[in-house]
Amino acid sequence: MKKSLLFIGIVFLFAGCKKWDENLSLATPVVQVAQPISDAAPLCGAIKGTMLTGKTYTIGCDVVINKGDTLTLQPGVHINVKNKSGIFVQGALISLGSKDKPNFITVDSLAALKNDAPNQDPAKDPAFVGGWAGIYCASTCPMLILKWTHVEFAGNGLSIAQGALVNQSSGTAFSILFQNPTGIFVMEDSWLYGGVDDPIRISNGRICFMRSTFEKAGIKGGDCLNTKGGTVGDMAYNLFVGIATNGQKASNKGQPVGGQQTNINMWNNTFIACGYRQIQTGRGANINFEEGARGMAFNNLMVNCKFGLRIVNNPAADTANIRYGYNYEYGDSLVVVNQIYPTNAGLSGGWTRPMSTDIPDYKTFLPANYQFGDTYDGTPVIQKNNPLFYNFPLPVPGNIPLYGIQAVNKYDFRLQAGSPAIGKGFTGFAPVGAVPIDPVYGVTEMTLPGIDIGAFQSNGKGNQHY
Repeated sequence: MKKSLLFIGIVFLFAGCKKWDENLSLATPVVQVAQPISDAAPLCGAIKGTMLTGKTYTIGCDVVINKGDTLTLQPGVHINVKNKSGIFVQGALISLGSKDKPNFITVDSLAALKNDAPNQDPAKDPAFVGGWAGIYCASTCPMLILKWTHVEFAGNGLSIAQGALVNQSSGTAFSILFQNPTGIFVMEDSWLYGGVDDPIRISNGRICFMRSTFEKAGIKGGDCLNTKGGTVGDMAYNLFVGIATNGQKASNKGQPVGGQQTNINMWNNTFIACGYRQIQTGRGANINFEEGARGMAFNNLMVNCKFGLRIVNNPAADTANIRYGYNYEYGDSLVVVNQIYPTNAGLSGGWTRPMSTDIPDYKTFLPANYQFGDTYDGTPVIQKNNPLFYNFPLPVPGNIPLYGIQAVNKYDFRLQAGSPAIGKGFTGFAPVGAVPIDPVYGVTEMTLPGIDIGAFQSNGKGNQHY
């Protein structure tokens, strides 16, 4: 194992020196098989080695990847988790699914009940029951790599014994937790479905979330990608549908003494009907910066979300070091367009400034004496600037409330020719680049800022889930 760790270190060294290349191949990497894992019986306890292509594995009780060990999933692995069990990662977990052979970590009995048609009752939806504990990484975990991997139905609250494995309190109900300030967490071209609280909590670490899809995240609250003090990295080309609160949040809360400041660049993401299951007043719905966090937010497309881009003033984000613009908001109702720039009421001090590069043009609906955080009348922009998706009805039909859209279903969020989002993006910035570019031990492709607004680019780049 010492040789393996040395090899990983060498990969980090050289991968970190590469320049960003948005034309890198997404081909499936070839990894030497180490200690093949048998699928003959349910897995329990300590686990390491390789899960083999095409095999279905059952997890029958909690499994632990011990410190210094690695569990690798080849393409086409299917894991069925039973008995509210969890995957507790003190070592490394690397899931190498591919476009043709994605990996699944799911609960088969709940997957059989999946219903993504509009107007599902969250209280009866299997997405929100927490069918298994989730993937919990200890502070000793050097890497969590998820490529072309489905993570479904997680978020059952931890028991006391489960929490002790990763230094968490009982009742914690994340789907994925990462908490190593020097470790890396990559989630690219993957899917997360369902969840109870924060589906993904990053207490600190180096991250890259690239070209992934998130649906039905959180039942009564929780932010889908919730980064805390000391997290640095990038979130780009992700699709969020029906998220309880924010799709992406950056906060510096809990920054370790002497640790790095939370710094997240967020670009070319698409948010659909987010924010409606949050039961607390005035919470966000797509992107949120707060509590000393810094970063960027460009080229993001928000459609029928409860609130617009939220820069919080109390407790304040690092507003001197946040850049944003070229963001696009569409709303079917007055309630939505009246929060394109969130008001102060219930928002702990709205700080989001209108930008001349935003769509719609703020001069068409904000009064001349507008001050950030003021209420205003957005009537002139109701149902204006339809982004023209391939297959998604706008305005939403009258028999479907905005909160009734919770999943991708059969919709296609690529942009039609003639979309007003095409050619309106901004490319004059760079990723944070906190993780290496590598087909196994990093991000396979760092897709650079796109000329079109949103997660799907007219040149075929960006999110590949369609």
